[in-house]
Order: sequence, then C-alpha cells, then structure tokens
Amino acid sequence: MEPIWAVGLMTGTVLDGNIDVALLKTDGETIETFGAYTLAPYPPEIRALLEETLAQARVWNFEGPDPAIFKEAEQALTKAQSHAVRELVESTGLTMADIGIVGFHGQSVLHRAPTRERIGDTRQLGDGELMASILGTRVAYDFRSADVRAGGQGAPLAAAYHSALLRGVDTSGDTAVLNLGGVANITWWDGKDLMIAFDTGPANAPLNDFIKARGLGEMDRNGALGASGTVDEERLARLLEHPYLAAPYPKSLDRFDFTAAMADGLDDATGAATLSAFTASAVGKALDLLPHRPKRLIVSGGGRHNPTIMSMIESRAGVEAVSADTLGWRGDAVEAECFAFLAVRVLRGMPISFPTTTGAPKPLQGGKLAG
Repeated sequence: MEPIWAVGLMTGTVLDGNIDVALLKTDGETIETFGAYTLAPYPPEIRALLEETLAQARVWNFEGPDPAIFKEAEQALTKAQSHAVRELVESTGLTMADIGIVGFHGQSVLHRAPTRERIGDTRQLGDGELMASILGTRVAYDFRSADVRAGGQGAPLAAAYHSALLRGVDTSGDTAVLNLGGVANITWWDGKDLMIAFDTGPANAPLNDFIKARGLGEMDRNGALGASGTVDEERLARLLEHPYLAAPYPKSLDRFDFTAAMADGLDDATGAATLSAFTASAVGKALDLLPHRPKRLIVSGGGRHNPTIMSMIESRAGVEAVSADTLGWRGDAVEAECFAFLAVRVLRGMPISFPTTTGAPKPLQGGKLAG
C-alpha cells in the first residue's frame, strides 16, 4: 500500500493548554516521512472550559445523561483543533487536498477500566463529522470505544506505532518505549510477533496537580522542587503496595486513579520528591511484569523534561532511561504522530488494538470514519 500524508492530533489529560499536531507520511505499518509538528495553544477560555468539563465528568461518572457542558466543550475543541490542522498543513506548503486522513483523538474526560463484573467505559469528546465538514477531508475518530465494547481496556493504543518506531532502533526486546503523559504507559516488543503494552501508573498528573494546588505554578519545571526534597521512603513503600502495580497486564488507568492526595501532609519539596519517586518506582514494577526485562527505556511525553523523574527511573527502576529526542524521534510529537499512524490503519481496515495491549479478544479494528 502506498504511504499517504496523515495529520495526528492529541491533547493530553494534564491539560497543558496545547494541541499537539503532527504530520506523518505512512502506510500504517512503516513510517516514510516525519512531517511538520507544532504545539498549538488553546485560547484560555477553551482551556478553562475543558478543566470544568473534566471536573463535571468525574461527578457524572458514566451515570445518567451527559452533562450539558460536554456538547459545548466538544464543539469548541473540535473547531479549535480543525483550525490547528489547517494552519499546520498550509504552513508546510501542502493543502488539505494533499492529506489522506486526520486522526482526531479528542479530549479524554473519563476512563473506567473493565472488571470481572462489567465491561469498561471511556469517553473522549470530539465531533469527527464536524471536523470532516470543516476541513473537507476524511477524519478517523473515537478510537477507543470499539475496543471497550469488546471487553478491552481501550488503552493504551500506542503499541502499534511504538513498535514501528522500535523497528529502526532495536528488535531484540532489550529496549522498550515509555510515554510519560498524565499517565505513564509502556510498550515492549520482542522484535517478532509479541507486542505488550499497558499503563504503568501515574506520570505527570499527580505532580502537576500537587504543584498547582500549592500555588507553585503549572508543573515542577525542570524537576527543581523534587530535586530539592527528600523522598518520604516510608510513605512511598506504602504507596507501592497499591494492588494495581502488581496486577497482570493488560491494564489501564484513568488520569485520576492516582492523585495528588498521595502527598497529603507533606511539605512542598518532600511531596514533589515522593510523587516523582512513585512514578519512577511504578515503572520498575511494570518492567518486572514483562517476559523479558528491558535494559533501556526510550522516553517520550512531557515527563522526559523532568530530570528528577528521569534520574529516579534509572536509580529506582534499574534501567537506562533516554529521551526519545536522542534517537532523532520527536519526544513531544510521538502521541500526535501515533494518531496519524492509527488513522491510516483505520482507513485501511487494519487492527489498532490487540489481546496483549488492551485485552481485546482478538486483533481489533477500531475508530470511526467521517467524510
């Protein structure tokens, strides 16, 4: 199959106010060209709207009709992301007619993993039909629902793309990909037929929320506060007894399954250090679950900018941790690129989730197509 240009979109659950937009030329199996990438900031009013939407989603918790704010937020974010797509495409000298498909992940507002008693639930806001009409091109969206309805976790979905990236780096199983977003997820591939992915635990979300609640800014910039503190080892040991960390994969998390309350009662520096250490230690527990413990992690997502978390992954998880950028990847763009890649797979009827990545009963096609 011929590679085509696709645009991928991602806005994470940490609500950093940005839309990640990436161009990728791919056939859904290999990557021919990494195109342009940008962070397009949301207007402040949309960011505030999304924060309120997440708060109302937690109260709603999949019970009863949708909160009215969902529709308002969905319209606003769809129009803003459509504008961001057009701006990036045209800035590169391409037109929308050159784009085969847009991968529109939407904004996750709530995710509930399945249990033995019930299937899971997941909700991403994003109107694919509206985006297709605005842009005049095909749009793949709602990537997670089919997997969840089939009994899967609905997350993580990055495994197929991470494996395509690993193909050019290491096919021995000694290297895995770790994404540090609001939640952390890992992909391990044996270089042949076995691909494993799951959420390891929290990444930036509890730490960011802790920093905001203390009035210290938006995040622990450069890991400075965490580096200045001493980890409360007794508290950390208790936190690491959480049953999720020892549970077998496949498994997934909502952004609020682990919260800043883990640092309640600690001073600013101790709290930041302890939350950082928990993220790193949870990664170590995840590595112990894999069939073959990797020696190196290639780290993407915002958390790789935090040197405290990165060094703690090395010391507490016992693994080399390198930024994706050192391999020529774009560490901030990987998630957006992933949804460009998955959009092409949706368009071509290829599976996007697998029994060993989400717990789907078989390799599953997913996503909806508009336009």
